[in-house]
Amino acid sequence: MLHLRMITPHHLTDQVVELIDKTVGTTHLVVLTGAARNPEGDLVLCDVAREAADELLQEMRGLGIDKTGSIAVENIDLSISKRAEAAEEEAPGEAADAVVWEQLAESTHEESTLTITYSVFMIVATMIAACGVVLDNAILIVGAMAVGPEFGPLAGICTGLVQRRPRLAGRSLFALVIGFAAAIVATTVFSLGMDALGLFHEGMLDDPRPNTSFIWQPDPFSFVVALLAGVAGMMSLTSAKAGALVGVAISVTTVPAGANAAVALSYGDFAQMWGSAIQLALNLGGIILSGTLTLIAWKLLWRTQQSRMIRQPGAPGAANGGG
Repeated sequence: MLHLRMITPHHLTDQVVELIDKTVGTTHLVVLTGAARNPEGDLVLCDVAREAADELLQEMRGLGIDKTGSIAVENIDLSISKRAEAAEEEAPGEAADAVVWEQLAESTHEESTLTITYSVFMIVATMIAACGVVLDNAILIVGAMAVGPEFGPLAGICTGLVQRRPRLAGRSLFALVIGFAAAIVATTVFSLGMDALGLFHEGMLDDPRPNTSFIWQPDPFSFVVALLAGVAGMMSLTSAKAGALVGVAISVTTVPAGANAAVALSYGDFAQMWGSAIQLALNLGGIILSGTLTLIAWKLLWRTQQSRMIRQPGAPGAANGGG
């Protein structure tokens, strides 16, 4: 269940209440007249099943509540209520399968902005991966994959394309490109510094590396795994099962490829550098392609259920609690 808190102008409150009352899967409706001060208006509270939330939010935005008032959405961890149970049973579909597009767009917006924190994580992850490729240490490679924050911008690109939000897609692409460029440049300097200290040497890059040589030797499986990871990643975001993102992060060769390209560049090994660059491009392209297609498919699936989200006029509101 989700909890909605809305500040509505006085002249729109009746329409908001009517909309909530006829929406499948809503309950615990509360109206506090004149309670809001900034902006002035009424405070409207309700709970809604996750399956019905997206349609309700779209209708609210259609009334202009996001411009003249406000809409806040919170996850309810525990709701001990027969009415809440009835609302969830009434709403079509399953909560785990529901996509709240506004929530997805907001979360990807936060994770896809080029910030100091994002840049530091990207650079540090790439430097860890550089140590992993030079030492042929699979544990360091896996650790670097888990630290890397690149899936945020990738998800932002997919969401921006599907939701037709060019600013989100553009900002995400900018963060992705600049983040990797900064990480590769910083890791190249890091590699030269490690070489000066005698911790790296060119022979370590040329030696057989059975655990990490796949990083600069892309093959069809690189693209296949990236496609599967894109599906798993977007499913994780849309179903709020964020734990799966860790598995997605360590299944694709993005950060390690950037790291190997940087180390190879520092030693002038252009063959490994280009091989790593191709590996990076295949992984990023595969994730974006499959992630976008997954969101399109999910959007079409839920669109078929939209007609069931709103009750017909006059239908009983068994699950609604009223004020």
